[in-house]
Amino acid sequence: MKLHVFNPEHDIALAHDDQYFTAPKVARMLREGCDFLPALWAGEDDCVLVGDVNAAEEKLRKSCVEVKDVSFITQSDLCFLSKDTVVEPWGWDSALCFQLTKHGLPGVCLPDDGYLRDVRMLSCRTFSSKVLSMLRKEIDSNSTFTIGESYYITDIEELVYYIHDLGRCVLKEPWSCSGRGVRYVACEPVVNSAVRFEPLAMPLLNWARNIIKQQGGIMLEPYYNNVKDFGMEFLCNAAGVEYQGLSVFSTESGFYHGNIVASEDFKLQMLSQWITAERLLMVKKAIKDILSEEMGNRYCGPFGVDMMIVKSDDGSIRLHPMVETNVRRTMGHVALSLFGKLPFDAAVLSLSRNDCIVSRCDSLL
Repeated sequence: MKLHVFNPEHDIALAHDDQYFTAPKVARMLREGCDFLPALWAGEDDCVLVGDVNAAEEKLRKSCVEVKDVSFITQSDLCFLSKDTVVEPWGWDSALCFQLTKHGLPGVCLPDDGYLRDVRMLSCRTFSSKVLSMLRKEIDSNSTFTIGESYYITDIEELVYYIHDLGRCVLKEPWSCSGRGVRYVACEPVVNSAVRFEPLAMPLLNWARNIIKQQGGIMLEPYYNNVKDFGMEFLCNAAGVEYQGLSVFSTESGFYHGNIVASEDFKLQMLSQWITAERLLMVKKAIKDILSEEMGNRYCGPFGVDMMIVKSDDGSIRLHPMVETNVRRTMGHVALSLFGKLPFDAAVLSLSRNDCIVSRCDSLL
């Protein structure tokens, strides 16, 4: 039997790297409101950990999704699970392991400390930065259709130098998620922009110093004019990396907004105005080859690679093939699992603080 756990605070827990970590209120609200979510992809006779069984069953009924026979359990039931239980969380971290064992789940069901360290390091943006460089060399040695650079900086004076050199850039915490822990910075005021750029001033520098102190460094990237967000979803197992499907999603001010639930052909058509299916196939193969080597012996489970279509300064359209790697289940995986289970061919999937929302989509967005 499998036990599924929705722990959306996972990325923040990785940043703190503390088994006693307590999630912020917004993350706790999301977990409590959407803890039923794994029932949408769980197998028959699996169970899902929730806070309130009756509330979870009601939300599942309202979701309009055809699901198999899945049961909901609470923390008080964990002590009754067998040592053969397979646990599949949203993402693995030490805080989740502590909470599960604290409420009676047999420790043998959980990964060891070495595995948790690997998950944390693979989830760091320094890993994505490394793979981005490898990926661009593999698929586009002449940089004709790809774009993307990323730097890990541990010194505040060096950071200021890079910001002045770039003019406009993006600062990111090494561990963060869904637009959080990201600052857009400009040395001079920027007008007529959908993105709010912060000036290079003391409040920003104090924030950067704190991130460097807490996480060891900070990520710096040039600012790219994002035209379209999308990604690719994968599964890593003993056989290597398997492709699961495209993830086409939208963001607002850098924060996740929603995913398209549709066929691969529908999603390819959405992206075709910017990138060909042949180039996407090339990128997919390169990711599988590189990450089979980099992740194969260190991680087992779902992961996603976020990408974006970029309009460069000369007006050309280019691909950023690895904005970040999410070493966990993603909303893209959820969207893939929903296809074929809804009463319509295409939909938009989004999360609020207390529910999962699926609405019909009748045309290409």
